[in-house]
Amino acid sequence: MRKIIYGINLTADGCCDHTQMSGSDEMHIYFTDLLREADLIIYGRKTYELMVPYWPEVAQNPTENKVANEFARVFDSIEKIVCSRSSNSFPGNPRVIRTNLAEEIMQLKQAPGKNISIGGVELPGELIKLGLVDEFYFLVHPVLAGQGRRLLDGTILQQQQSLKLADTRTFPSGSIALHYLQQ
Repeated sequence: MRKIIYGINLTADGCCDHTQMSGSDEMHIYFTDLLREADLIIYGRKTYELMVPYWPEVAQNPTENKVANEFARVFDSIEKIVCSRSSNSFPGNPRVIRTNLAEEIMQLKQAPGKNISIGGVELPGELIKLGLVDEFYFLVHPVLAGQGRRLLDGTILQQQQSLKLADTRTFPSGSIALHYLQQ
């Protein structure tokens, strides 16, 4: 069965608002490596609209540095699905899931393939609540934002979920990568 992996940037105080931290080469390398292990990306509408069309355009016309251009190339090469109740039309024409989230995601997990990558806040919160996320990749930046969206904002778990630490990595910037497995 395919694994659903959740990767996200966080500040040290748990903020996951992308405007509260800046991109770096080490961040792009980290997430590029995660994406290389996936063949499907599933986002909610908001996260999809943050990522597309920007990164596919960079993949077609490399305007960033070498590391970010490689992230764009890998990101653009992967099939995408958007979960949205409010819209049917998105740039890049991804498949759209509108209803039966748990059923649709279970079918995708059971299909052959590599990992399924998810990102954002609302959709991962729903999938975590449903017990469908297998691995968590948190890249914690040495920043205290003091404001902004927090991880799992608005998500009420039926019960606490235990995670097992699988790996840690510290970067020269002071960012720490935490890899957890669902228990």
